[in-house]
Amino acid sequence: MILIIVIIAVIYMLLIAWTWHSLGEIEKSKKVMVIGIGILIIYFMTLFIFLISKQGIVYENVEMSKAVRNVLVIMFTSVNGLIVLPFLARQLDKIHEGEMEKTKFSKITLILLIIFIICLGIEYGYMKSTQQGILNIYIQNKGK
Repeated sequence: MILIIVIIAVIYMLLIAWTWHSLGEIEKSKKVMVIGIGILIIYFMTLFIFLISKQGIVYENVEMSKAVRNVLVIMFTSVNGLIVLPFLARQLDKIHEGEMEKTKFSKITLILLIIFIICLGIEYGYMKSTQQGILNIYIQNKGK
């Protein structure tokens, strides 16, 4: 479990650093706000996917369900953030620098959202099979 926590922490540090750098010369307080809001939005989208994928899976107790949810949602939030936030931050920087118009940004954001939704669909299947795999391992170890 320690290894998983360390890996997740490294991914979050990479996510924050990459997004921070991608935001360019935008003020520090705005960078913090963009990164915080971005991670929060991705967290809720990932949580929603987890809750949908959890249907039909019966955990032995509430504590086990919460532990699996916390690990998977926190881990997938960081991965999803790496897919979306640095690219989106770079586009925001281009608007800030006057290199891009807001209408073009809207189109790029819509395309990115569509790609992200497709990724979430794939993630749904992966989360479902991961939860089932965790339960299978738990059941096998419980019998020993």
